[in-house]
Amino acid sequence: MNILDFASAFFSDGAHWHGYDGIPTRLAEHVQYTLQALALAAAIGLPVGLVTGHYGRGGNVLALIATAGRALPTFGLLVLLTMTLGFGMLPVMVPLVVLAVPPILVTTYEAVRSVDPSPVDAARGMGMRERDIMLRVELPEALPLVLGGLRTAAVQIVSTATIAAYVSFGGLGRYIIDGLYQRDYEKVVGGATLVAALALATLALFWAAGRLAVSPGVRRSA
Repeated sequence: MNILDFASAFFSDGAHWHGYDGIPTRLAEHVQYTLQALALAAAIGLPVGLVTGHYGRGGNVLALIATAGRALPTFGLLVLLTMTLGFGMLPVMVPLVVLAVPPILVTTYEAVRSVDPSPVDAARGMGMRERDIMLRVELPEALPLVLGGLRTAAVQIVSTATIAAYVSFGGLGRYIIDGLYQRDYEKVVGGATLVAALALATLALFWAAGRLAVSPGVRRSA
């Protein structure tokens, strides 16, 4: 059997669409892990990127943080934290957040630094506070790149959240891990196909968000 045959057999099996191990349940678990990790990473990366980009300081430090975050082995960190802290959501979330923070942080910093200084100077001359300048002048213009960083982080989390299955959690990685253990290659291919489909859906979602959230003028200039 080839990959298409395995995928067809997996999705045509009604047993994979019901129960605790059904596709809707595993998909919901995977989306939950992704949203939690992305929210935590955004809560860290966006404010720091906005502030450092606004003041133009800390670029070298952010580059070092991004390099270190990307160099950390996600699976190795998961195993280390599980052995140290025991089983739980924390050992799963930490590697995903560490993976997602660098693209959000660095892209937000570069996005703010690339904003045209003329409207920023005009806003400052009108007496606007620095916080208002960041949120009302710089952020709207930097939004396309900021969303690009969030999109990159989200796709990375979707692809990597399969590691949750290694420590007895759910998600789409359950099909891949269990399928390899059982030598059930229909499950392996089906799980991998679902992860790829979810990654593509994430890209489409961020494209739609960009169309809705970014003003047409900024979108054209971007």
